[in-house]
Amino acid sequence: QVQLVESGGGLVQPGGSLRLSCAVSGTISLPGILGWYRQISGQQRELVAVDISDAGTNYADSVKGRFTISRDNAKNAVYLQMNSLKPEDTRVYLCYALHDGSIYWGQGTQVTVSS
Repeated sequence: QVQLVESGGGLVQPGGSLRLSCAVSGTISLPGILGWYRQISGQQRELVAVDISDAGTNYADSVKGRFTISRDNAKNAVYLQMNSLKPEDTRVYLCYALHDGSIYWGQGTQVTVSS
């Protein structure tokens, strides 16, 4: 079973940067589809970024040019570099993976953008 553990969230001032990490275990190699969603409690999850192995990446319009998703196959990890953060980026960020037809989620990490 795939397990995902996020880290790297925290409090940052507007305009600042954070790098989220997601450690992936339970597979020999990284799943073909990895990504990040974000959510406010009680609301629908919003896709932030997705990395499809050998096919490329895609981003929500609200984060294009500011966020970058990347994967490290040697470390079995996926990252989300977030720059020029805005207060509206304040959310819980969740890592997800699609593997063998099943979707897996991490527990989430809180990102708060505030002065």
